[in-house]
Amino acid sequence: MATITTQDGTEIFYKDWGPRGAQPIMFHHGWPLSSDDWDPQMLFFLQHGYRVVAHDRRGHGRSAQVSVGHDIDHYASDASAVAEHLDLRNAVHIGHSTGGGEVARYVAKHGEPQGRVAKAVLVSAVPPLMLKTEANPEGLPIEVFDGFRKATADNRAQFFLDVPTGPFYGFNREGATVHPGVIQNWWRQGMMGSAQAHYEGIKAFSETDQTEDLRAISVPTLVLHGEDDQIVPIADAALKAITLLRNGTLKTYPGFSHGMLTVNADVLNADLLAFVRG
Repeated sequence: MATITTQDGTEIFYKDWGPRGAQPIMFHHGWPLSSDDWDPQMLFFLQHGYRVVAHDRRGHGRSAQVSVGHDIDHYASDASAVAEHLDLRNAVHIGHSTGGGEVARYVAKHGEPQGRVAKAVLVSAVPPLMLKTEANPEGLPIEVFDGFRKATADNRAQFFLDVPTGPFYGFNREGATVHPGVIQNWWRQGMMGSAQAHYEGIKAFSETDQTEDLRAISVPTLVLHGEDDQIVPIADAALKAITLLRNGTLKTYPGFSHGMLTVNADVLNADLLAFVRG
């Protein structure tokens, strides 16, 4: 397996496909999944001549199940370590959900200062802040995330069936076409990772205020969000993020779910390609 070792000794697994001289696109996955969640996009962009890269976040997938660093700063630092190891330049960074938070922190703190980033995409992404606070009264109450923690600790295997079977892909909506293989693949990816990383990652994606990250990003940034996202409500995320970005473009999708990259890959891939080429 292709891996790198970060400064704190964490082994990070990554994929690197396509021509080395082509423009690189680096994908950042969501909680509690792995780089495999990007298969539809990686194959699509590979077929269009791009170099595609994706890594498993620490504690997720095939990366080391370390006991420390399950926070946005380490996620972004690990992503930077991969980008530096592969010497990715003029890269487009695309993040889904928690991966969108990783992209925002990476681009703001590492990628732009190093001159490595051309564009960014936030898909169904968590920034600027999911948690309800005095300064963010529209957010979700802490009890929601406490429920995630309890379900992860009590019976992670069942929770990781319930999430994709229900709200993640909108399979709980009347008339939805349910894809059992998609559910099983979500479960497979989740159960590969560390229970500790998943438990602590809930705090990372829900309580990290990334307002300043978004304000710091100057490269063209595309924000994509499903209007029926039951995991990261659009009003708490994309509609706020777009007001903070200096060079942002927002596109929303009526009826699309949090997992639209998988179940609506044909639509999303075409929009991503148009942005990358534009």
